[in-house]
Amino acid sequence: MPSGHVYVRHLAPEGPGPARGALRLPDPPPRAVDPEPGQWWPPAMLDPAWVREHDFDVLHLHFGFDALDPDDLVALVDAVHDTGRAFVQTVHDLRNPHHLDRRLHDEQLDALLPRADALLTLTPGAAGEIQRRWGREATVVPHPHVVDLRTMAVAADCRARRRTDAFRVGLHVKSLRPSMAPLRVLPTLAETVADLPGAVLQVNAHRDVVQGGAREDAELYEWLRDAEASGSVDLRVHDFLPDQDLWNYLGSLDLSVLPYRFGTHSGWLEACRDLGTTVLAPTCGYFAEQGPVLSYEHDEDHIDLASLDAAVRRAHAERPQWGAGIDERRVQRAEVAAVHERVYADVARTVGR
Repeated sequence: MPSGHVYVRHLAPEGPGPARGALRLPDPPPRAVDPEPGQWWPPAMLDPAWVREHDFDVLHLHFGFDALDPDDLVALVDAVHDTGRAFVQTVHDLRNPHHLDRRLHDEQLDALLPRADALLTLTPGAAGEIQRRWGREATVVPHPHVVDLRTMAVAADCRARRRTDAFRVGLHVKSLRPSMAPLRVLPTLAETVADLPGAVLQVNAHRDVVQGGAREDAELYEWLRDAEASGSVDLRVHDFLPDQDLWNYLGSLDLSVLPYRFGTHSGWLEACRDLGTTVLAPTCGYFAEQGPVLSYEHDEDHIDLASLDAAVRRAHAERPQWGAGIDERRVQRAEVAAVHERVYADVARTVGR
């Protein structure tokens, strides 16, 4: 749950034809007034009544429980177990990037993790934290590719054909998640980029942040407007980007800077690696364990701007090629699928299904 999410789709073995191994049920229609095509939220599968009324062997939870009361999550797992099924969870977020106050997410994890029949997570650091906090062992399975393999191939070809020393640094504030602190990063980033030959700083923002939307940040917009007027920022304002437009954007960058002050793992980081774009990640969370990245010191209480400046200068000087190639992603996807098959077989056998 949700089976339609790109992460979950890429847990299955690659290739067309009938599903091999686990059959992932399609997401049921969400309990929303007018859902968009492909919308899976709010997820119907997390209702204990849905669990009791439908046939399956394992419920594997990834995303979608952000707004649920911890007692409702206890009832969910109880319904799974009461009906003789197994409950598996992949722990993506140990700190929810959408929650400024961490207490609700902590309580949700307290409700779920001790009751799960098996736990998975993406990095050794996250597995260690799970062990310390809950005394549970989590199987570490790397994040599969995000971008489809054909698009990866096109992006790699385009990057190989470049005949320029231009260097484009991107920072995307999106719709300004609570985990983001762009104004801590941007002044130094702009100053550093301005000092590098052929370098451009591109900042993308959704309209709801800078044009009177629900997440408007007047201070950020004023800074971006002034920076655009002075020529220190190439500002792009738009609505949510469809996948292909997002891949085109990420593939156009040489360096993508993540302005996070808290978090755990990042699908954005993986998409950049798929497209050959170097990532500059903060030291909070376990981003650096997902794959080769540049790092700068940044968490809720502290930022080291000298480390940010040094990392950008290194990226400009060295132009590291740390992307994940298609062959690597294919091998990884097969290994990830095999691990999931083993976990599902083990837990289904344990509960007798």
